[in-house]
Amino acid sequence: MTSILVTGANGFVGRALCLDALRRGLRVRGATRTACELPDGVERAVVGAIDGETDWGDALRGINTVIHLAARVHVMKEAAADPLAEFLRVNLHGTERLARQAASAGVKRLVYVSSIKVNGERTGDGRPFAETDTPVPQDAYGISKWQAEQALHRIARETGLEVVIVRPPLVYGPGVKGNFIRLLAAVDKGVPLPFASIDNRRSLVYVGNLADALLLCAIHPAAAGKTYLVRDGEDVSVPGLIRELAAGLGKPARMFFFPVWLLRTFGSLTGLRAPVGRIVDSLRIDDTLIRKELDWQPAFTLRQGVQATVAWYRDRY
Repeated sequence: MTSILVTGANGFVGRALCLDALRRGLRVRGATRTACELPDGVERAVVGAIDGETDWGDALRGINTVIHLAARVHVMKEAAADPLAEFLRVNLHGTERLARQAASAGVKRLVYVSSIKVNGERTGDGRPFAETDTPVPQDAYGISKWQAEQALHRIARETGLEVVIVRPPLVYGPGVKGNFIRLLAAVDKGVPLPFASIDNRRSLVYVGNLADALLLCAIHPAAAGKTYLVRDGEDVSVPGLIRELAAGLGKPARMFFFPVWLLRTFGSLTGLRAPVGRIVDSLRIDDTLIRKELDWQPAFTLRQGVQATVAWYRDRY
């Protein structure tokens, strides 16, 4: 029987992954930094801070597969004096520590949830990102994820641990936080948004689709040693996403025309170049490889994912 350790089990993706794994009859143990509530049926393991000194021994006992979600993610108001060092402490050194202890404990496979930021921040030439592209991470988070990927491949060569890397784009769904929930709230409140002039395409992945892909990567023989990009079955422009959200909410999509170059200028002058770039730039993914090698298909369309997210938002807010 497959026994899976999910790190970051109390997070947005972690909870969805645990629930999906339980529905499939898998044994699931959730590792968290502190004691917290997890879905019924999930074994609990508290590991404390995640870094190069973490003791994963109890969490790994009896486990044959690890899905590593726990990470230091994008921080809106960075307080660290050396942000890269903080990202590396958790995302690189914490991951190395987990992988080496997993190999020593007899774990067969580790699925690492990286980020499309390893590839870069945008696709400006009309060609989507692919697994074969040379990584060009731009920020501390992306750099830490790329270094962790390289460390995992080294450990795999040294120990025989099977490693699978998955690089998702923006993940959305019930429980989402960050910019997606802020955009959803703005649409719900009828805030006029200056995005009608944007003509871009963004790849997204619904949390249910990501969980399904990760569980497939955990068990499929062909996945060992591979890196995969995943997305929903369609890309969407920012205005198109706003219209989908508005339709789900039963509200009008309030957007007005504002030159993209002025949006970029505003971002540069206010120190918001990166957030504005994520709104106006394209970021497209080619997920042909996982579909071909693992015969994976997303179970949910973009519209279904948005509707589920909106339904959760209505219930909560």
